[in-house]
Amino acid sequence: MEPLLSETESTALWLTLKVAFWSVTISILPAIAVAMALARGRFPGKSVLDGIIHLPLVLPPVVVGYLLLELFSRNGPLGLWLKSTFDVSIAFSWQGAALASAVMAFPLIVRAIRLSLEAIDPGLESAARTLGAGRLRVLLTVTLPLSLPGLLAGTILGFARSLGEFGATITFVSNIPGETQTLPLALFSKAQIPGGEAAAVRLTLISVAIAFIALGASELLARRMRARIGLKERGPS
Repeated sequence: MEPLLSETESTALWLTLKVAFWSVTISILPAIAVAMALARGRFPGKSVLDGIIHLPLVLPPVVVGYLLLELFSRNGPLGLWLKSTFDVSIAFSWQGAALASAVMAFPLIVRAIRLSLEAIDPGLESAARTLGAGRLRVLLTVTLPLSLPGLLAGTILGFARSLGEFGATITFVSNIPGETQTLPLALFSKAQIPGGEAAAVRLTLISVAIAFIALGASELLARRMRARIGLKERGPS
């Protein structure tokens, strides 16, 4: 009996999951900080920061990938610094694929967390500070728990977005089997060769299934967390 996926396809699947996992992992703490700044902060340049954060949503992904390549190639300013300081090069590697996916998913994570933070009654945080809680304690015991549905939703949406990242990835790290070839890139390769239609269909179905699972998990977790912290969904008035 032949395996469902070839070795190349299986490698692409696991690499995609690894890239998506690390994409979200390196994004989540900066996303919380940026969402807090945008939701609660009042400072000059806030609109500029908001625009920069959301640029990957409106720029062609190829442009984002090219900018990353210019910054992190061995001759780029950040790439040269990483190589000379840590002897690390992330261009044309799976780490670079994770970075490209993180950049593309970051606005979605920030937006979900920001909306959740803006829905919190500021009076709850004020009451906690009145009772003697410091800013850090209020953040850890009031703000973040109440924003957990948005945090979970943003995390899973960012994961799902990373699973489907193509343009920035192929421009920044190329399409190297076993190293940077994620599911979308493997599908692209199969679609370009004669006789690759069956493999392309398999990879498409796998991608759709993973996306549906991620989106379903996001909605389920968000509902459970809303119920746990006592938030009721609003029905039609």
